[in-house]
Amino acid sequence: MDGFSRYNQIQMAEEDKIKTTFITMWGTFCYKVMRFGLKNAGATYQRAMVTLFHDMMHKEIEVYVDDMIAKSKEGEDHLVNLKRLFDRLRKYKLRLNPAKCTVGVKSGKLLGFVVSKKGIEVDPDKVKAIMELPPLSTVREVRSFLGWLNYIARFIANLTDKCQPLFRLLRKNAAIE
Repeated sequence: MDGFSRYNQIQMAEEDKIKTTFITMWGTFCYKVMRFGLKNAGATYQRAMVTLFHDMMHKEIEVYVDDMIAKSKEGEDHLVNLKRLFDRLRKYKLRLNPAKCTVGVKSGKLLGFVVSKKGIEVDPDKVKAIMELPPLSTVREVRSFLGWLNYIARFIANLTDKCQPLFRLLRKNAAIE
């Protein structure tokens, strides 16, 4: 499930509203809710989610910023967990984006990975994108490629050893052939 307008659902603390003041030709205004672009918006939102769902996290649900997964081992438990999640969302007046929510699936994509009862796996689309990269020709491209590999590093045994030739290319005055 995906939270609707993420940060905009978190009310600004009264003493912090003045810090968001801006002036227009129609007057001086400040934000009542957290807005995108504030330095601590992401951390504040995550902390709020952990606070609101602390007793359910890692047991019945997983929450990462605005993405939520309700999980259960048995089908009957799933309805109970969903009800608890929806009750909690309703209690704190948090909304979900229905276009980005899927209910009752055995697996799904989350944060670029495929999550299922087997565990967490690499999204095949991400692997395909890496496989279809054109040959590397600059140091910047090598660094970018290593970044892609780092994204899926936990799924590749001995990745550091396998990447030694690429690391050598990053040394000063190394030739990329």
